[in-house]
Formats: sequence, C-alpha cells, structure tokens
Amino acid sequence: MNTNLFPLLVSFLCLASLAGQQKEPLDLNRIFQSGEFRQERLPPLQWMDDGASYLTLVADAETGGHHLMRYDVESGGETLFVDAKALIPEGQDGPIIIESFTLSEDETKVLLFTDSRRVWRSNTKGNYWVYNRTTTRLSKLGKDLPESSLMFAKFSPDNRYVAYVSGFNLFRENFATGETVQLTHDGDGDIINGTFDWVYEEEFGCRDGFRWSPDGKFISFWQLDASQTGTFYMINNTDSIYSLPIPLQYPKVGQDPSSCRVALIEATGNIRWIELPGDPKANYIPRMQWIRKDLLLIQQMNRKQNRLVYWHYNPDLDEVKKVYEEKEKTWVDIDYPDISSAGWGMYDLPIIDGRKVTRMTEGDGWRHTYLIDLDDGTKKRLTHGAYDVASGFGNDGEYYYFSASPFNSTQRYLYRVPLDGSGDTLRLTPSDYPGVNRYNLSPSAQYAIHTHSNAANPRTIHTIRVKDHKKIHTLVDNSELKDALTKVELPEIRFFEVTTEDGITIDGRMMLPPGFSLDSKYPVLFHVYGEPWGQVATDDWTGMWSKMLAQQGYIIVDMDNRGTPCLKGSDWRKSIYRKIGIINSRDQAMAAKEVLKWDFIDEDRVAVWGWSGGGSMTLNLMFRYPDQYHTGISVAPVGNQLLYDNIYQERYMGLPGENLEDFIEGSPVTYARNLNGNLLIIHGTGDDNVHYQNTEVVINELIKYNRDFDMMAYPNRSHGIWEGENTTLHLYSLMTRYLHEHVPPGPATLNDRP
Repeated sequence: MNTNLFPLLVSFLCLASLAGQQKEPLDLNRIFQSGEFRQERLPPLQWMDDGASYLTLVADAETGGHHLMRYDVESGGETLFVDAKALIPEGQDGPIIIESFTLSEDETKVLLFTDSRRVWRSNTKGNYWVYNRTTTRLSKLGKDLPESSLMFAKFSPDNRYVAYVSGFNLFRENFATGETVQLTHDGDGDIINGTFDWVYEEEFGCRDGFRWSPDGKFISFWQLDASQTGTFYMINNTDSIYSLPIPLQYPKVGQDPSSCRVALIEATGNIRWIELPGDPKANYIPRMQWIRKDLLLIQQMNRKQNRLVYWHYNPDLDEVKKVYEEKEKTWVDIDYPDISSAGWGMYDLPIIDGRKVTRMTEGDGWRHTYLIDLDDGTKKRLTHGAYDVASGFGNDGEYYYFSASPFNSTQRYLYRVPLDGSGDTLRLTPSDYPGVNRYNLSPSAQYAIHTHSNAANPRTIHTIRVKDHKKIHTLVDNSELKDALTKVELPEIRFFEVTTEDGITIDGRMMLPPGFSLDSKYPVLFHVYGEPWGQVATDDWTGMWSKMLAQQGYIIVDMDNRGTPCLKGSDWRKSIYRKIGIINSRDQAMAAKEVLKWDFIDEDRVAVWGWSGGGSMTLNLMFRYPDQYHTGISVAPVGNQLLYDNIYQERYMGLPGENLEDFIEGSPVTYARNLNGNLLIIHGTGDDNVHYQNTEVVINELIKYNRDFDMMAYPNRSHGIWEGENTTLHLYSLMTRYLHEHVPPGPATLNDRP
C-alpha cells in the first residue's frame, strides 16, 4: 500500500449509511426527471431601505400568482405588501406571473417583470407593469411597443418616470399618464443603445446599459457600433425544409471589437457625448456608474486589458478628468467572480461617503481591497496579510465585510476589517459552518442572508445578525432533499493535495465509492476545467451525477491547476498568461500522474471529462498525454483558440498579431494527431458561445490523421445543451453509457487482473 497517501488527505467528509438500512441506487431518471434531488432556492428577494426587512414573493394558491410579502428580519413577522389579486390586469382572469421586481425609491410603487424572453444567456426581454400602492393602479408600460420587448426598466429618482430599452433604443415613459418619449432613434442592431452586444455581455457581464443620475436630470448610457463586427452564422436544419441561417455578431480573436462610447441624455432630450481619450475600437468601457450628481465614474480598458483608467466626468462642467490608473504585465481584472459571490455580473463599485469607492486589486502578490478617493485618485489599503480577498460584501460605515479563506482555498468565510484601515481583521463565520459561505448584506449591513453548504451537506439559508453572526430564522433547510439523501448510498468525499514533479502543489477533491476498500483497484474519472473562470475542487455541494458514478464504482477526482481562481496569490492565477492549454494541461497531467501512483487507482482505467474550458482541457489531455488518459468526453470545447471571442481570449493570451505562436501551441487541434484512446466529442450546433465550428475543425484534423473517435451533435442546442424535451437526460445517459463501455465501473482485486 502507498503509505504516502494519507498525509495528503487534509480533510475527510463522509456521508455514512445507517447501519442495517437498505439503501437505494441512484439512476439517471431519478436525478434528472423526478426532481427529488433538487435543491431549494429562495424566490426573488429585495432588501428594504430600512435595512431591517425584506420583500419577497409568496405563492397564492387562490389566484395562481404571487403576493409580495414584507418580512421583518428580527421577528419574522410578515406583512402583505401587494396582494396577488391586485395584480390581475383588467379583462384578464389571473394575475401577471412575476419573474422579478424592483421598488421606487419611496417604496410606494413596484416595477414588475413578466413574460420574459431569452437574450443570449439570460431572459432580459419581457413586459413591465407598474403597481402604485397608493392609488392601487396597475398599468402596463410600452403598450405601443412589441410584446415582451422591454429591457432593464427602472424608476427615475423622483418616481415620475420609468426608462427602458426596446429595439436597441431608449424610451422614457410617464407611467401615470402613459406619455412616452423615444430618447434615441438610431438603434438598429448595428447601433446598440442602452444595452450591449454578445461579447460585452458574455465577457464583461454587461447587459443593462443605462443609468439615471441621482437627481434625475440625466440618463447616462452606452452606445455600441457593431456594424463592422463579423457575422458568424449558425445553421438551423430542423425547423424548415430549407436550412435557416442564424446570424450572430461575434468578434473572433484578432478582430476589432465594437466601438463603444457613452453619453448623457438631458431632460430636454438632447444627447451629449462624453469625449474620452483613445480610439473607441481599441478600448473598452466595461463599467459606468453615478457616484453623486456631479460625478459620473467611467472605467476604460485598453484592447489588451492590461491597463484600467477611472475617468471622473462632471456633467455641470462637461469635463473629463483621469483620477486613477492600474497597469499589469498580464491583465487587469474588472471584477473577481468567485464561488462566494452571487455570480458574474455588472456590479457597481461600493461607494463610501460619496467620494470614495472600494476596489480589489493585486498590487503586492495578493488580492486586497483598497479605498480609492475619486477626487484625487489616492488609494488606501483596507485588508492586509499574505492571503487573497475572495469577494466584497459591503460596509456599514464602520467595517468593511468580505469573503476570504487564508488557510484553505477550497472554502470561504465572512471577515470584517475597520473601514478606516486600522485594527485587526476578524473572522465572523463560526467554526460550525465549514465549507462555502455566501452573504447578501442588508443596506445597513446589520443583517444578512447567509447561505451555507459543503461537500457533505446541501445548502441551508438563514437570516443572521451580522455583528455576532447569530442565526435568526431559517429560510431554506432543504429538508426534503436531506430526507431523500438518507435513503441513498452516497460516496465518501475526501480532500487532498498532491505535489507534482514540477514542484506545484495542487488542491484536489475525490469521491470514493461506497464500501471503498484499499485492497481493490478502482477506475478513475478526472473532471476538469482549468481556466481562469472556474474552480472545481471546492468544499461545496456537488451534482448528483458524479455521486451516481461513484456509487457505481468510479473514483471521481477534481483538481485545480495554476491559472484557476484559487486563493493562492497573483502568481498562481496570472502564471497562465499566454499559456492557456499549455501550463494548465501540464499541471493537470502531472497531478494526475501522482494520483495514479496510489495503489487503489487502476491505471488501466483512466478517464477524463469536462465542459467548455473543461472540454478544451479534455482534448488537450487526450492529445498531449495519450499514454496517461485512455478515455475522454469533451463537451462544447474550444478546439482552436483563434475561433473564440476576442475579449476573453485576448485578455489571457495577448493579441495574435504579437504572439500567434502561443495561440497555436495552446490549441487542442494542434495535437489532435496524437489521439490514442477513446474520445467522445459532444456539441450543440446552436452554441452561440463556443461555436460548433470548433468541433468540426478538430474532427477534420482527426480524420486527416485517421484517428478513431465518437461524436454527438445536439441540433440547435446552445452552450448549456439543455433546450428541447428530454435533452439533459439524453446527454447524461450518453456520457454514462460511454464511460461504462470504455471504462468499466467497479472495483477489481489483484486476482481479477491479468
């Protein structure tokens, strides 16, 4: 037995079976069809301005709609805020079905979003209604515009108007009278006002492209000119006897992005363009926000994304002034998506006293939070130490609250530090919440919605008092899921570290089959991602498909290589610059090489799979290390880095005009000739993110070198391959069969082996 294994096991979590109780096997239908293993979630929720209550949706059985209920955090007491019966439009039998909502600043009016339609990844088009709690009047916005065409509606600060986007143009409507004014007129799809093109949404999280000024005098907005952006055509072969081309404005690597500029719409309707230095085609404007009525903060990045400038615009003086600048040899991050944050989106910088903002940046080898004065650009460091800040949650005027995990990158906890930069950092999350903790702080930061899970436990959601982290009320306990899990034989989950022959220490997580024995050998399935946008070996609840495979006799291993967003310092994350596909695939392969030395791993039954960047990683591992990996399943991979979008690929790889060889070296297609094992490639032909073209390029190369492989194309499915009846079940059934065929599950003793 390899006695070096157990020092590597730095954590052990076990979902143990009850003695004598008969356990049920997992199967695909139970996982993907029955719903019995679905985690509960909170409905849409919004904090009230008092910071001590929140508003959320509660189903109404009588009408089939939703009440808006107000809850007091301390008492848990509920008050009817808007009755579902009040949301029945005139002439209709039932209420509108609320998908999200926002309040006016005086909280007397509610803006309701319904009948949504998908735009790329998210449902951002739909119908909007205003309910006036004072007059009890329900009115629909944009009555003369096409159905479900309104986007990003928001109240003016004086509660008189709602502004929104429709058909790439901005509108302002007096919802009391219905009077509507079209504010821009040139939007046509090539010119885009108040929203963004595909690549801005995908890579900067930009969707909502306009802002009211605090005094309501102006609307600031983005305008993109995509007229010179190349058109990529996806092909729909199934909905007509003749194929239908689906055009997509998509700037590939090396191609110019849409030119971008920003402007103010004055009360008169006049448009005032804000003149920023630099070529609009060689710079991005990923963020813009009002700090106060005389300060509009505009963030500008160069094409390489290694220089960030904050511009201070004063609308009264019509003056632009540079107040802050960051430069890096690799890239500058706008935001830091992390497993502890709500997700990637267009988040404003937190404002302090109307003059300062907090920003996380990497100046000393670690990611820390700084307080930046927007009048003179000076910055003051708030967090200190040899650790990374994972994400920021807000402040209460005295303390800054943030997520970190200085001693274990697989976990996340709540910390606070004095906002004046003095004093010590204090961890607030108690020790009885090991794993990943997420927080949604109230406006006062007195209370928070706390979400906790770990590898052994699905999420629970509570309200807490932030100061002492005292639990007040349980909002979600997932009791039905937990009950279902007690009836299932679940895997053991262990965390480990391995150090590769290159001296790199890699975090790992593995699931061991129930009844695991050190005297047997098991097939291993490596699940990979490995790029700057994902961390996989986390102490967080994982999907049931992996648990089913472990139950069947596979060891499932997740590992995070250099370049992933682990909390291991800037050098760890930035070492992948110009080396995507190279350094990350080597780290994975060398770490797997150490895992394969363990006596209970069957080195003759080794598989790897991944999706998107993980699909690319799977191809690179199968092609670059053909003697180590015997079977691979690659879903929606980037086969050639020159075929992906410019913002993402150029951020991490540079400009192909300067270092084309790095793009070629890192692309899986370059090494396709080396395939020696079993390979299944899966792709949706309607993938607007990683185009199906990527798979066809790899297929051509495999054919050229007479390499056998398998593939599955899902007609018209997007990057997530979920659209259409039964698609998800079919996809995971396919992958499961492929594994069973080429990497038989279950333990093998020494006597079973030839």
